Amino acid sequence: MKKHLDRRFSSFVEMGVTAWENRDNLGYAMKLLKDGVCDGCALGTSGVKDWTIPGIHLCWIRLNLLRLNTMPALKLAELPSIATLQSRNEKELRALGRIAEPMIREPGDTHLRRLSWDEALHRISQKIRASGVDRTGFYLVSRGTVNETYYACQKAVRFLGSNDIDNSARICHAPSTVALKQMIGYGATTFSYQDMLKSDLLVFIGSNAANNQPVLMKYLHVAKKNGAKIVTINPYREPGMEKYWVPSVPESALLGTVIADASFEVRVGGDAAFMNGVIKYLIERDSLDHDFIRKAEGWQELEAALAEQSWEFLEKSAGCSRESMRQFAEIYEKTKSAIFVWSMGVTMHKEGVDNVRSVVNLALARGNIGKPGSGLMPIRGHSGVQGGGEMGATPNALPGGVSLSTENRERFERLWGFPVPAKPGRFIVEMIDAAARGELDVLYCIGSNLFGVLPDPHYVRKALENLSLRVHHDIVLNPQMLVPSREAVIILPATTRYEMVGGNTETSTERRVIFNPELGAHRIPEARDEWRVLIEVAERVKPDGADEIQFDSTAAIRDEIARAVPIYEGIQKLRSKGDQFQWGGPMLCENGKFATPDGKAHFVPVKPRDNHVPEGWFQLTNRRGKQFNSMAFRDLEPLAGARRHEVILSEVDMAALQLKPGDLVQVKSASGMLEAAVKPGRVRPQTVIAHWPESNVLIQRGRIDPECGIPAFRDELVQVIPLRPALTGTQSL
Repeated sequence: MKKHLDRRFSSFVEMGVTAWENRDNLGYAMKLLKDGVCDGCALGTSGVKDWTIPGIHLCWIRLNLLRLNTMPALKLAELPSIATLQSRNEKELRALGRIAEPMIREPGDTHLRRLSWDEALHRISQKIRASGVDRTGFYLVSRGTVNETYYACQKAVRFLGSNDIDNSARICHAPSTVALKQMIGYGATTFSYQDMLKSDLLVFIGSNAANNQPVLMKYLHVAKKNGAKIVTINPYREPGMEKYWVPSVPESALLGTVIADASFEVRVGGDAAFMNGVIKYLIERDSLDHDFIRKAEGWQELEAALAEQSWEFLEKSAGCSRESMRQFAEIYEKTKSAIFVWSMGVTMHKEGVDNVRSVVNLALARGNIGKPGSGLMPIRGHSGVQGGGEMGATPNALPGGVSLSTENRERFERLWGFPVPAKPGRFIVEMIDAAARGELDVLYCIGSNLFGVLPDPHYVRKALENLSLRVHHDIVLNPQMLVPSREAVIILPATTRYEMVGGNTETSTERRVIFNPELGAHRIPEARDEWRVLIEVAERVKPDGADEIQFDSTAAIRDEIARAVPIYEGIQKLRSKGDQFQWGGPMLCENGKFATPDGKAHFVPVKPRDNHVPEGWFQLTNRRGKQFNSMAFRDLEPLAGARRHEVILSEVDMAALQLKPGDLVQVKSASGMLEAAVKPGRVRPQTVIAHWPESNVLIQRGRIDPECGIPAFRDELVQVIPLRPALTGTQSL
């Protein structure tokens, strides 16, 4: 009963908790909700309204992030020793308050020390100049980061002569961008949210929107009312995707909304095999859109590749029967429109790009793109993640997501007035490897907690320690900042998106560029905008020609973005709350027009991996709990009824291991181990689900998708070893 009550009423509890947490600044908190653009997931709202359906749109993620924007400043004189701070977790460090002034930690220091802004900028610029820009890396987090910051920062880094800049899309949807660009020419969602309300079929693959994009569940409630079928493809039947209580819809809040009409439990990493099997059935049943296929490229190659993939191989790789693939094909072929939504379950693999390709192939096979109620959605989890790549904050592409070709570099050289480096920069995991080898001296981070989010945190910590200088420009402390370095760690106070003078913009999952107005009633006096600081650092490192990177306002940045990125024409006109436009219009790829070099859609053959799991071993996958990125807010995630110290196993596996709910186990991989309590769930046998990022201790470093640089977070084989019955009280990983 308690579990059901938690699921039904947790949203209302969050409202009360949020009000209490922000009681010292409640007026400002309400103003942010009323007038600001959400800094949570990338669905995108202005205030609590959107452009899809009427009503209030507010979720627990935004409520929990609110305190980051309203909390008072921490007092440096009252901070305990560095050793004491290192014993605290990320949640406890956040609770100390906003970073109020520049701070430094050098070898031998027992406490963080005050540093003036001028001295901080001098030390940073002197070190970059002494080390050389080729031994310096730059990284931007996607949580709350706005288009103007991305654009100005990447321009400053390229002015210095480097492409060593990356952002946190690298560890989520980098595979989607590569595959979509190749196959349709756009690295983004192809439709508008309103299309979800009129689609015949919505397919969620490796996605838990109920927990990670809660506002979307309101759209699904309406879509179900309009007759849509919803299918999930996942190793775990997420309870929130089975039934969900939409708090702002009285009927759903009381009775709940049944979400999934059918669920298919594939093996971890089995998505490509499942998609290929479905396409084989569509070929056999002649349930294809032949008119679309005739106008596309690559179909014959795809068909020939599928003919060589036996049903036995596909069943083994997918981890489900041929009959399951047939059942999905029958659902799919009866629809006139279909939307495919995918997330980290598809992308966080060594074959992440191929996994996305297989999904796109399946959509294109029946022409489900460029028409109402149809399309592709790499659903985004951070408000800043779509804009990062489009603004050029990547090591291998310029603003607009264009390559570092001679033609593209020459165009930007004419716009910017300085040479653009030709050599691609390093992905973030390559920067960490370079630091570990002693080939990187400086790492400049805007936000982020790399120590918490990358595989093998012990290795990441050693790499961070091996840097001469680290710079962390952020709004609150986190564990990464407390890792020592060889010479110094400098911590700088940042403004929030709501404090930035002149306002700013974000780009949502549906490509809507939304103006976020300046709401700076609550300011930290010494906090500075990240883009302004990095430009000043670049100017000090390289004074000659630095006038080429100067902006006097965020409006000036938007003016240049409109010239640099043609699809962003219109951003320069955004000035007030509610101002927005949707780049590319409501629907991409209409009338068979694709942004590929030849203007056509492209099928790409995909060979699924040999997905063998030895007897006695398990595939590890991970999920998010009550958290945003690596920031955990609550121990209990009410939809699944799972706590952070628990791992989820199938009842079959628990019986085989003679385990009862709450028993302790050791989960062991080639690179690490963790202890956890077990919990039964509707998960495919030989699968263990742990929470991220705690599970990163089990993930081997060095395994990435070579096409995009994403670490293989979900390709690990582990053993589950029973330890003893659960002890009284909470166990932690």
